[in-house]
Amino acid sequence: MQHLSSPSRPLDGITVVSLEHAIAAPFCTRQLADLGARVIKVERPEVGDFARGYDERVNGLASHFVWTNRSKESLTLNVKAEEADTIMQKLLVRADVLVQNLAPGAAARLGLSFEALHERFPQLIVCDISGYGGDGPYRDKKAYDLMIQSEAGFLSTTGLPGEEGMAKAGCSIADISAGMYAYSSVLSALLLRERTGTGSHIDISMLESLVEWMSYPMYYAYNNAEPPARAGASHATIYPYGPFPAGDGHFVMLGLQNEREWQAFCEIVLEDAALANDARFTSNSKRSTNRDELRALICTTFAALSAEQVIARLEQANIANAHINNMQGVWKHPQLKARQRWVEVATSVGRLPALLPPGRSNAFTPQMAAVPALGEHSVQLLGELGFSDEAITDLKTRGVI
Repeated sequence: MQHLSSPSRPLDGITVVSLEHAIAAPFCTRQLADLGARVIKVERPEVGDFARGYDERVNGLASHFVWTNRSKESLTLNVKAEEADTIMQKLLVRADVLVQNLAPGAAARLGLSFEALHERFPQLIVCDISGYGGDGPYRDKKAYDLMIQSEAGFLSTTGLPGEEGMAKAGCSIADISAGMYAYSSVLSALLLRERTGTGSHIDISMLESLVEWMSYPMYYAYNNAEPPARAGASHATIYPYGPFPAGDGHFVMLGLQNEREWQAFCEIVLEDAALANDARFTSNSKRSTNRDELRALICTTFAALSAEQVIARLEQANIANAHINNMQGVWKHPQLKARQRWVEVATSVGRLPALLPPGRSNAFTPQMAAVPALGEHSVQLLGELGFSDEAITDLKTRGVI
């Protein structure tokens, strides 16, 4: 594994202060750090971001935390302490961006709303991330990833038929979608500030972020039309598209998109060219309607083949296919290895593998610095803000940092 450095990155010189926890805001700010931003993560003394305690799967560290917090500096601060306001104001004088996903209304109560900050720090971009947004009847409603998956209609489209068959996504897609839109919105706000000289306010809603991703099934069900049915790992409206068993007990994932592929699938993969003209299967809508009969035919052919033999036929026919990897298979994925996508980052428990961020650029390499220990940079940061050693010791003794 390689350790990368770069002389110049897009966000070099940009400082981000973040009052963050869990996934949405940390994922946003980690990506800003990838591009070179200095990210100062403000955490509660002794406890820190509660995602630090989600599990101990990475040599004693939490899997979520390792993923979303590299290349940051950790400052412990009791934001309710009397001295906290002075420290935050000193931080924000130097900051370009403030990101927060505290409980609804908490930032405003701390005097950290955009309205409270804009007059004093007109250049500051403030990004608020919440479950439902800064206004509306759901504004104060508690929101976790699963709750947003439910409210956004995602659970109505995933899993097996029937309400008891619903299934959540295996990763925190509501948090991730909000983090992605926060990230892109901050980048656009930085570009806008280059033209106007003025910071702006960004209001990111997890609900709105995930509903955007649900636009296909929403439009499919437009004007009270029947929505896509839950179809497990298959596609609700395209067929054949999904997992099929081979004769060796393994499954192969495959997908067809058009009639040319259907012809090739019949001729080369199923070795039954006449099937392409079977009246039950001459269009995608017919194949989807008659999927049970078609599945039986496909499974009969595949039963005489191993999964690798099926994949070989699919490759010959230029039909999209995939292995059904578990996590160990992804860690060892030959494509990621061939493209040198793994590097190492430092942590308090030693160096750990980390995936380079998507979007490889020929102009710079991303920042891949350490995952911070809780409060690791408190003394250094307060020193930069002008606090004496005695004052820092006093703040630490009284539990302010």
